[in-house]
Amino acid sequence: MSLIKFVPAVIWFIIVLVLICLPKTDLPQVDAWIYSIYPDKWVHAIMFGVMGWLFILPFHKSDWDKKRKSRLFILITCLVSVWGFITECIQLFVPGREFDLLDWGADTLGAVIVLLLIRKSVGKSQKQSL
Repeated sequence: MSLIKFVPAVIWFIIVLVLICLPKTDLPQVDAWIYSIYPDKWVHAIMFGVMGWLFILPFHKSDWDKKRKSRLFILITCLVSVWGFITECIQLFVPGREFDLLDWGADTLGAVIVLLLIRKSVGKSQKQSL
């Protein structure tokens, strides 16, 4: 498998790292009402869901068997979740930012949703080829 297929995932990984290292003062301010829908949790879920999808996609398109893909998809999802936890730890050292377990939960939820969607897609494609 060519490493070039992972370039989008690595770029996204770097973008996430840069974003989580921004001091709170550099983040855009939003109206108070928007906090009632917890936009930061949605952003976390989307950022880490996209990350999981970008790392899984090259393997998803491979000709590997379903069992091998499934194990790898679970591993990638776990690693994305671990990266979410590490980013929360990094934020302890960023001015105005803090460690938030709910953010980590949102990171993990985004990665798990992508895992479930892709596993469902793999199952459908295997059935269609029969």
